[in-house]
Amino acid sequence: MKFGIFYEHQLPRPWSPGVEQKLFQDALDQVELADRLGIDYAWEVEHHFLEEYSHSSSPEIFLAAASQRTKNIRLGHGIRQVISNYNHPARTAECIATLDLVSNGRVDFGTGESSAILELGGFDIPVESKREQYLEATEQICNMLAMDPYPGFDGKFFSMPCRNIVPKPVQKPHPPVWVACSNRETIKMAARLGIGALTFAFVDPLEAKHWVDEYYNIIKSDECVPIGHSVNANICMVTSFSLHEDRQTAIERGLEGFEFFGYALGSLYGFGEHKPGRTNLFEQFKQVRDKRLEENPIEFTQALTAAQGGIGTPDDMRVHLKKFEDVGVDQVTFIQQAGMNKHEHICESLEIFARDVMPEFKQREAARLAAKEADLAPYIEAAMARKQYMQAPVDADIPVFPALGRSIVESEQDPNKQAAGS
Repeated sequence: MKFGIFYEHQLPRPWSPGVEQKLFQDALDQVELADRLGIDYAWEVEHHFLEEYSHSSSPEIFLAAASQRTKNIRLGHGIRQVISNYNHPARTAECIATLDLVSNGRVDFGTGESSAILELGGFDIPVESKREQYLEATEQICNMLAMDPYPGFDGKFFSMPCRNIVPKPVQKPHPPVWVACSNRETIKMAARLGIGALTFAFVDPLEAKHWVDEYYNIIKSDECVPIGHSVNANICMVTSFSLHEDRQTAIERGLEGFEFFGYALGSLYGFGEHKPGRTNLFEQFKQVRDKRLEENPIEFTQALTAAQGGIGTPDDMRVHLKKFEDVGVDQVTFIQQAGMNKHEHICESLEIFARDVMPEFKQREAARLAAKEADLAPYIEAAMARKQYMQAPVDADIPVFPALGRSIVESEQDPNKQAAGS
């Protein structure tokens, strides 16, 4: 398998001066360390207005900074909000291509639409049309990245004239495309679109087998019709992360943060209410957690299970990851920056993982990947044959756009144009 680290830039209250700056600088240090250790991916979300849960509203800036401090690690938008009210599709294409250039071709283009009313409502995006808007925007962004020129588009949710979107990315026809998935239905959609599935459901590794099997069965079926100009057949699952030779220490350092991650996610997307600038999610979480621990204390002598299985000793993690590997998961990405987790503990955990756990999985990766690519090659070829490409314009049909100054002069010189404009 491949491995990644994942950032929401969580910042529980209370906030003190300089704390956001430290959060971002620590995260950049962590990505730099992960690159040196040989970890494959660094994923960064895009969220808006989700206080405490995610202070990552401009991932393209963070990833650009990370690109200059790293050499090998892939830099993933996990995800970029692609609906036009968030980011116009042409601007997304420009940002993805530019990041690919400054990182020397290390970008993965994760896409998403969000399900948080704070985000959707803040950008005036109707819930009932968000999936349709997502599909329209994602397809056109891929076209913009791959076509020269982009012929223009008159869609249901956005329109633009013919333009050549520059720059173009290093990776051709465009960087690998993914979508954020929180349930099995979205994973099925990812497979039907021929894009990678970034899953955030925190399922038990054994339950993940059903998700993986469904995904690859669709990739190999006639249902797979790529939304982009290439197929990215990969499934990534997230898990908790905190390692120490002493299990109790690992749990005390990492479990609360991971539980806050889940609580804040549930509150903002499911059961909670939020007053901007005033709601204190971490205080709410601590009250709930303290009451639960009074009734059910943590048992430190036993390894944690399910989504919490990435917290413990190196042996605990090895057993946990082997289950993901056995069911065919392509990548496991770690939720290491969560809640009040400390920077130095995150770095120590990454070093323990790279030294004591990762090598045996890396040894098996080349053979696994070669076998997978050979198996999927005919199915991907068949999927690309089913794709309906946007028609490229012939040179004679590409419109000519006079400069503004020339247009003004010609209008002043032409009485008919003056009359039309009056």
